[in-house]
Amino acid sequence: MLLNERIELLEDVGGQLSIADMADPAVQSRFQSANGRATVGQSRHPWWVKVTLQRGQDSPSQWWLENAGITIYNLQLYLPDGQGGWHKRVTGTAAPYAEGRDYAYRRMVFKLPELSEDPLTLYFRSLDPAGNSFPLTIWQLGDLEQQASNENIGFGLIYGMILALLLYNLFILIALRDQAYLWYVLATACVLVFILSMTGHGFQYLWPGSAVPFWLDRITLPSLWGIFVMRFTQELLYTKRGLTWPHRLLNAGCVLYLIAIAINAFGHRAEGALLIALTPLVTVPTALFSAGVRCRQGFFPARFYLLGYGAVLGSTVVLVMRAAGLIEPHNFTAYLFPLSIAAETILFSFALAYRIQTLKQEKAAALRQADREKTARLALAQDNADELQRAVEQRTAELAASNQRLRQRELELQHAAFHDPLTELPNRRYLVERTETALAHAERHGESVALMLIDLDHFKPINDRFGHDAGDLMLQVIALRLREHVRGGDTAARLGGDEFAVLICGDEAERHAREIAERLLSELAQPVFYGAEPLTVTISIGAALYPQHASHFASLYKAADEALYKAKARGRSGSCMCGDDGELSSNTRLHLDVIKVTSGL
Repeated sequence: MLLNERIELLEDVGGQLSIADMADPAVQSRFQSANGRATVGQSRHPWWVKVTLQRGQDSPSQWWLENAGITIYNLQLYLPDGQGGWHKRVTGTAAPYAEGRDYAYRRMVFKLPELSEDPLTLYFRSLDPAGNSFPLTIWQLGDLEQQASNENIGFGLIYGMILALLLYNLFILIALRDQAYLWYVLATACVLVFILSMTGHGFQYLWPGSAVPFWLDRITLPSLWGIFVMRFTQELLYTKRGLTWPHRLLNAGCVLYLIAIAINAFGHRAEGALLIALTPLVTVPTALFSAGVRCRQGFFPARFYLLGYGAVLGSTVVLVMRAAGLIEPHNFTAYLFPLSIAAETILFSFALAYRIQTLKQEKAAALRQADREKTARLALAQDNADELQRAVEQRTAELAASNQRLRQRELELQHAAFHDPLTELPNRRYLVERTETALAHAERHGESVALMLIDLDHFKPINDRFGHDAGDLMLQVIALRLREHVRGGDTAARLGGDEFAVLICGDEAERHAREIAERLLSELAQPVFYGAEPLTVTISIGAALYPQHASHFASLYKAADEALYKAKARGRSGSCMCGDDGELSSNTRLHLDVIKVTSGL
């Protein structure tokens, strides 16, 4: 039985929700009925799917749940564990095949807890920037086994047909060494693996022990297939001869597919999916136009090409619309693409068979017209030289773009080395270098420097009670408030854990440090809302001055840390400046001890 008429959907913008949030009535109120939808198309955000099942009086209690989203990148299933918690299952192409299902089937199948008359609610969390689909069906195991058997027979016939044509034309390629056959064989081999991936049989039988690698996913495989088909088109239709601009556009399409593969390899799945969806807007009309021109010129293989490519074009449009969420997933669309590929493979093979006769005729014409062919070869050589020059220029531009990306990456790494990834504040390393620079400047200009250490009071109970997500939120909000309440020329940093620091420079560093401390004691103690729960911490501040209390960073930090310890010993939620209570810092005591040493020593 199909379930999509009975499910509810929630878009998790920013990916902020967890399964624990599902107990929040405010979150539940955001769920909307799917109204039969089984796809939401391309989305950078996760989607939560809520499924509620209840057994009828005469129905069995044991059921199996199928999610037909075969190529979904990351899918998480949450089943109630019977103790108020949840049992999490991670599946999709980002997880190994055996770990992502309870039954050996090309689609994801899960064994449900036995159903009773009480409702059972479970959740899916679906994330795939290349396209989210989740056709849900509930099965009896015997019916599912029969379905799998029937599908294997149908798909097996398609696989066998494509494989037979692949081997047949491979033998011809070995005999003729013709490039059109080379690109045909590569395209057929690639599309066979692509179909296996799309149907789920590749995941089940060819690479079951690991997650689907990027070079076998739904971005790379169709991109490679597109490259090989474009190259086959150029060779079969002789686009270099009289179809210069279509030839160049097909080359550009190959480059776009390569770019899609590259950005997908770097983890930009959404951008790769968008690029392979847009590239056919250039390549498909160009290929059809080239075939149409050759048909008008009486080139017979172009007719087979038009029929075969037209079939694939129709199925590809259906796939793109399905990935974009414009049409709903259906068994018909699942079979449409493999069947159209099989038809295309047969028709392209017919076109290549005719090509053998064409090659013989071209060879005879070449022998009869040696002089004219020589002139044509010289012109062709010039064209090749021009194309090579364009390729060199294009490669140079690509290298320049790569260098720019490398420079950008270097800046990003430098930022990461000196900043805390959670709060985006400078880290301890940055603070040390900044302080040493500030101390040297202060020494030259006779100025002062203040170092404030800030520690959050009662922070650990927040992590223990509400979890690390709440603790991370608290640290991020504290960092934001800290940045807002220090001067533009001062430096706020996170030293680690719940410890922060502020470096204050200038003539009146001590006065500014006291003013900032008073503001921070008030502002950082304001509650932070985690959902509907207000979270509150207080802060303790310790401060030390240069040159009064220390002359370099290590001793300045130690003096500020001692002041922080005194602030905490007084009951926390307060500040302490080194030397306020009349006690000298360890650095000052050492200096006085040195003065007391007799001059004869």
